[in-house]
Amino acid sequence: MLASTTAATAAGLCAFIDASPSPFHVCRTVAAELDARGFTRLAEPEPWPADGAGRHYVIRGGSLVAWATGESASATPFRVVGAHTDSPNLRVKQHPDLTSAGWQLVGLEPYGGAWLNSWLDRELGISGRLSVRDGNTVCERVVRIDEPILRVPQLAIHLSEDRRGVTLDPQRHVNAVWGVGYEAAAFVDFVADRAEVDPGDVLGWELMTHDLTPSRLIGRDQDLVSAPRLDNQGTCYAGLQAFLAALDQPGAATPVLAMFDHEEVGSQSDRGAQSDLLPAVLERIVLARGGGRADYLAALAGSVCASGDMAHATHPNYPERHEPAHRIEVNGGPVLKVNQNLRYATDATGAGALALGCAQGGNPEARKEERPAQPSGRTISAKYPAASAIAS
Repeated sequence: MLASTTAATAAGLCAFIDASPSPFHVCRTVAAELDARGFTRLAEPEPWPADGAGRHYVIRGGSLVAWATGESASATPFRVVGAHTDSPNLRVKQHPDLTSAGWQLVGLEPYGGAWLNSWLDRELGISGRLSVRDGNTVCERVVRIDEPILRVPQLAIHLSEDRRGVTLDPQRHVNAVWGVGYEAAAFVDFVADRAEVDPGDVLGWELMTHDLTPSRLIGRDQDLVSAPRLDNQGTCYAGLQAFLAALDQPGAATPVLAMFDHEEVGSQSDRGAQSDLLPAVLERIVLARGGGRADYLAALAGSVCASGDMAHATHPNYPERHEPAHRIEVNGGPVLKVNQNLRYATDATGAGALALGCAQGGNPEARKEERPAQPSGRTISAKYPAASAIAS
């Protein structure tokens, strides 16, 4: 069995993931933790506290940035831990109501690098947000339906031409059944009703499926975590815990937690890692301290960003798919992910920062590269702080 502290951490991770089926719910889960620690949510269009000191956070859609400042100099550097809130899944189309052969279907499409086979024959719920008319304004309603209302059916083995399965076409093979009949049912109206919203007031939506299987500890000694959305809610949870721990440790830098939506599709949205969200927040922190543009640039030059994501441990059944000299063992400590073509932001300075941090914390460290013939993944942008490391 796990040691008590490790078991508590694993249980906390499972609870975090189960509470957060969508990026919008991740932000709510984190915000609740921050509120309990005395943080105040700020609105981007409104003035921020002029003295610059305090504990604050902002939410933009499915992204969140939090920071804590004392009576610091205007050019005080930042220590940023970054993660992403989104995960590959199946999302609801804008015209979702379909019928086929007497089945009522909901039209879905893959988001990010969804491994389509893994979504077949699962009980799926719905989560996300609705844009709702409120008089002459538009408001947001976060929604979650933890009921098995959708299922993407697998093809029976005896209907396969060669008994080896089928190649899934994302246009035809990932629509979900949710009823029977030849008249399409209004799916968004159903969701609106569950959200206690007049269907006629729904103006837009970002709705996605989530697997209803709960997170849990598995294995002989219950020392393995089985959970959805570990990429990248594992880092969201770890980053939050590290950020909260840093609040009680005096230091010469400002701790920042940055969690971004849309990493799985390139980070280029208005709330992705390549948007103005993080640099705008950091500059406003400097301005609130009484600094100017030069102070902001000086603060960035002394900053470090640990861009966290998940690393693949060496697969026991497919070890040949991994770089032979870079085998990664489970429970082997943080992993530094390196790509010579800079699909990861790791450089020598960032690698040194991670190695020093691991040594100070008494943690082992592993370094990983992918096979040259195999395309590497990538994670959130880290182009603003001067030095950055990818740690998983």
